[in-house]
Amino acid sequence: MKLHNNKVKENRNPEENKIETEKTSKSRMNKVIKEVFSNITVILVAVVIGLFLNRYMIANAQVPTGSMETTVMAGDRIIVNRLSYVFGEPKRGDIVTFIYPDDGETLYLKRIMGLPGETIEGKEGVIYIDGNPLVEDFTQEVSYDNFGPYKIPEKSYFMMGDNRNDSWDSRYWKHKFVKREDIIGKAEFSYFPHPRLLK
Repeated sequence: MKLHNNKVKENRNPEENKIETEKTSKSRMNKVIKEVFSNITVILVAVVIGLFLNRYMIANAQVPTGSMETTVMAGDRIIVNRLSYVFGEPKRGDIVTFIYPDDGETLYLKRIMGLPGETIEGKEGVIYIDGNPLVEDFTQEVSYDNFGPYKIPEKSYFMMGDNRNDSWDSRYWKHKFVKREDIIGKAEFSYFPHPRLLK
């Protein structure tokens, strides 16, 4: 049967062969175009999903300074969960990204140390919350810079870096407190170059 088909093709006139070749060429071109469009569609969908995740669910950030060492090192790339506080409130000890209150635009990364309504104070290397020494201080580094007492307004937080002796934080800012609405999200983990969960 195959031989018979080959003979039929050989017996066609040149015009028929040309038409057949053009059909084959168009068919191949259509397949290539469909494949290109399919790949473009996949890429566009991935970009849209990535933009949506970055805008509403997660943020990818790089830490520029050593103010949170040794918990988060300068140069670490971290993932911030924007949905952390949709159904709950920030807690003491959470590492968060927020808008720096003194300029209203720069993103900072610090640890929440004081909660709304509390009075926070630092004396002789000890942090006091409402007059009581803070049991879990989240860092081994002690700073003997005294500060406060500061009464934290409602829906606001007092931030400190874990690298207490080299952190520009609520102790020194002109506007001491970060408003709840200015917290972007909770830093969940560092993925490069020091992969680990952040606590």
